[in-house]
Amino acid sequence: MKIYTKFGDGGQTYLASGKKVSKTDRRVDLYGTCDELNSTIGLALSFGKADPLEKEFLTHLQSIQSFLFEIGSELAGYVPKDATDGTVVKKEDVDLLEKEIDRLMETLPEIKFFILPGGTQIASALHMARTVCRRLERDLLVYMEGGGEIHNDLRIYLNRLSDYLFVAARFANFSLGQEETIWKSRTKTN
Repeated sequence: MKIYTKFGDGGQTYLASGKKVSKTDRRVDLYGTCDELNSTIGLALSFGKADPLEKEFLTHLQSIQSFLFEIGSELAGYVPKDATDGTVVKKEDVDLLEKEIDRLMETLPEIKFFILPGGTQIASALHMARTVCRRLERDLLVYMEGGGEIHNDLRIYLNRLSDYLFVAARFANFSLGQEETIWKSRTKTN
């Protein structure tokens, strides 16, 4: 099987529903950003394999990456028949993210200042994933406000996922002994 079809050479593609659209269609943009998010988490995981990080943490990241593939399919117009309410996202998915956030937060020192994204390679990649996730959420809202039909639970999941990715980046830095960099204002004294 060839990987190229040459169909996209004309600037068009098919949604999962079979509808032919321009590659500039908002749905294509949404699932493309979801793919970017998934790839960024994959980058983080590739860094994490070399680090002595908790297996449960890495497994959870891998499961999120796999679930993002399903979300990307939904954004492309495919919803499995067993998806309740027209979305693959269930309340339990949000609950699981919240539980994992709480579990990781138990081990982290409290922060009272803004921190700069960075630190270890895995944490830096997780911060990048967080910003891509926030962009996807914003783009999803624009699409929905313009009349596009996306289930609200998907947006809620992405909102919680960006929170999780922030905490995951902090957890990775903390686990690897990397201190957070506190933001220092040029105009204020801390």
